[in-house]
Amino acid sequence: MKFLLALAALSTMAILTGAALFSAGVPAAVHYIGHDQVSATMAKGGAIVEDPGLRVLANRREAGEAEFHEKTNHLFIIVEGEATFVTGGTLVDARQTGPNEKRASKIEGGQTHHLTKGDVVTIPAKTPHWWKEVPTKTIAYYAVNIEN
Repeated sequence: MKFLLALAALSTMAILTGAALFSAGVPAAVHYIGHDQVSATMAKGGAIVEDPGLRVLANRREAGEAEFHEKTNHLFIIVEGEATFVTGGTLVDARQTGPNEKRASKIEGGQTHHLTKGDVVTIPAKTPHWWKEVPTKTIAYYAVNIEN
């Protein structure tokens, strides 16, 4: 009897986990984007894939404000440049800038990372993050954004 209850509980958890994954940004379709299009998008910045709950972006940016996203999980893959990137800590002078999003002048008490080409960083939703310094003037990276 205990075995059947455990099996039922595990089955229920698997079904709920699968449903959560599909609602949280698993691609709605197969996407193939050739390297020429990806390179062109990276040159100017913009979306590579846009599905409900999932966005893959080619970003180029300078240092800027700290950010906080209530429902967006990030995975950044650095392809060019370098930066001082801060995660965690407390937003200073935070203001609401959109639904589920805040920006701030800086972060206090966060963890500092030196990012360069080839690095990967994950930022869970509700984690402040900040491109504090970009000595190369711009940093280029792919951003995989998954909505909760």
